[in-house]
Amino acid sequence: MTTSPYTSQSAFDGSRMRVLLLVDLHEGAEQQFLDAYEHMRDRVASVPGHLGDQLCQSLENPSQWLITSEWATAPPYLAWVNSEEHLETVRPLQSCVRALRSMRYGIVRETGGVRPEKAGGLQTAVRVGDGVIRHALTFTVKPGSESKVAEILAGYAPPEARVDDTTRLRRTTLFMHGNRVVRTVEVEGDLMAALRHVSRQPEVRAVEEALNPHLEQHRDLADPESARTFFIRAAMPPVHHVARGGPEPDDIKRHALYYPARKGCGMALARLLSQQDETAAADPAGPVHRSTVFQREDIVVRLIDVRGDPETDPVMALGIQGPRKAAVLARLLDTDALGVAGPFSGGREATRLLTHADMALITDRRAGDRRAGNRRAAQS
Repeated sequence: MTTSPYTSQSAFDGSRMRVLLLVDLHEGAEQQFLDAYEHMRDRVASVPGHLGDQLCQSLENPSQWLITSEWATAPPYLAWVNSEEHLETVRPLQSCVRALRSMRYGIVRETGGVRPEKAGGLQTAVRVGDGVIRHALTFTVKPGSESKVAEILAGYAPPEARVDDTTRLRRTTLFMHGNRVVRTVEVEGDLMAALRHVSRQPEVRAVEEALNPHLEQHRDLADPESARTFFIRAAMPPVHHVARGGPEPDDIKRHALYYPARKGCGMALARLLSQQDETAAADPAGPVHRSTVFQREDIVVRLIDVRGDPETDPVMALGIQGPRKAAVLARLLDTDALGVAGPFSGGREATRLLTHADMALITDRRAGDRRAGNRRAAQS
């Protein structure tokens, strides 16, 4: 898998992964940080797929540290970093850290050294990117507040797109499925700089404050730890991105599909959809022009840019092809959460599933579009 020239990002190529954690400490917090690291190291050492880590201190600035870790493949790392156990493990670090940045890399080439027996392979192909970083957040609101939340999210002026000379917001899209909100962002440059830029904008802060009474998970944006915990839990990383390339068709429309997985099946479901999207990208007659799969625990969301009406080819739009793949999807999907029953062999069943999985588009804002309430979707 992931040998397709259309795939620019994937967690499913079986290659080893290197994670870099850049840490800037508060003054005098070195010993507290070391104690927290020892606690964290003992916990992470037992996580499946973890191959080892190193703790490094800057030679120029003793307050700056680097933690590197190596993983057999990306999926076990993503399962760990998105878990409640991870959140509790790293909590002691928060009080001594001024700034923290995480970077993740697939290993393409290496020189020397002895590879551990349980290590994965190398990334088999160098991917060609489009210079865009994709990210998503998801959270739930109190049942009964959905229409008010949609009004809040659709009714504010978007922030200035340009962050600095190298970073800008390209696109922000908001969807809802029942009481679940999904916000996807596309950024050129530094994702963290863009997210900090957005969080400081008065119009965005006002929207976040207006949302607070409606959230199922309590947060206090004036409390840094409360805000940090909320956004860590809300983060839904991309695990696969595929794009057909070439000029964008005039009739393209953006959709998001919600795939709640059975308990423990989120990563397998994301992998299935990613495999199918690679196949779809190779079909020039197919409707899906671009697709990104986001996954956190048992929540999978697939963002697709589709030519024409997805109901004209519901099987392709759903990301399934053939009765065998449809049967696998039915086994992995929590159909009760969608209010439908499997199996899905195509045709009428696929159309019904597409109707239940399709999320309501609330806003779709591109760089340069400063209109308030821009693009409250007609198709929602």
